[in-house]
Amino acid sequence: MLRVGLTGGIGSGKSAVSERLAARGAVVIDADVLAREVVARGTDGLAEVVAAFGPGVLTADGDLDRPALGKLVFGDETARRTLEAIIHPRVRLRSAQLEAAAADRSPSAIVVHDIPLLVETGQADRFDLVLVVDVPVEVQLERLTAQRGMAAAEAEQRIASQASRADRLAAADVVLDNSGSLEELDRRVAEVWATFEHRLSHGPDTKR
Repeated sequence: MLRVGLTGGIGSGKSAVSERLAARGAVVIDADVLAREVVARGTDGLAEVVAAFGPGVLTADGDLDRPALGKLVFGDETARRTLEAIIHPRVRLRSAQLEAAAADRSPSAIVVHDIPLLVETGQADRFDLVLVVDVPVEVQLERLTAQRGMAAAEAEQRIASQASRADRLAAADVVLDNSGSLEELDRRVAEVWATFEHRLSHGPDTKR
């Protein structure tokens, strides 16, 4: 089995890469999806969030009110770390369970862990390869403002809250430039997939 950590800054197009890898047969484990699952209604994760932050983080239906929680943790380092201590261990446990199931189904599976904050949370060394989807900061800004409708100041703030481009590239074993067209992206994903298959068949060429 080949274990790949996939990451990229906001607006880099990481989700588009993830979708294309899944279409080629990768087992994609999406940390954002799991982060929602582990605090879904009725989970012990949600109960712990409420115990830490109060019933004001619940909607009338008993679900997690993400905007309300976001206001509490935004800009508050202690609150953010409290929330991460609840969510991150549960996400990693669930990821390990899904990976084990994939290995049972196919010992030669290519498992891609889609983790937006892979670098920020110090997880690069957990994987056989780290794939970073890379674009210049000006491309991130253009996409966030033009495609997502963010104000420029908000887009800049969101980018600044993540690891720097240099830090992500320093953690990368494979870099995928996604600053071009969708056709170029398809070609680069094909090249990356060939790299994965070679690594799976022949093992690492060099040490990290």
